Amino acid sequence: MGVFVAVRGWLECDERQLAQVRRIVEADDPDRTYSGGWAFPPRQYNFANWVFFGAHMRAQCVDWFLERLRSLARVPASDDDNDLIQGLFIVSHEVDGMSEWQVRDGTVVIQAVSGAYGFLDE
Repeated sequence: MGVFVAVRGWLECDERQLAQVRRIVEADDPDRTYSGGWAFPPRQYNFANWVFFGAHMRAQCVDWFLERLRSLARVPASDDDNDLIQGLFIVSHEVDGMSEWQVRDGTVVIQAVSGAYGFLDE
């Protein structure tokens, strides 16, 4: 049956960055199994924009998703504040356990998680 990985998380960005994120995500092959895991709320509120992702994917697809996330993290700042895209993803691997992927400073930082997220694997 294979090993599965649960990937769940979000990105926060400004309006111009959101348009770039949407273009990058929509450029993926629409028939690619996990491309449909992205969700763009139809209405964004206030000054921040949100993009969500959730999927249980085969372990061999995680590298594809991580590269996609890294490309999104590199979307440049679009205002005088120089705010880059930021976000958080919790990744639960059936064999290797859980990790936290922090989208910040133009990259994805991967680290172990505390026991606080353990309920997600129950």
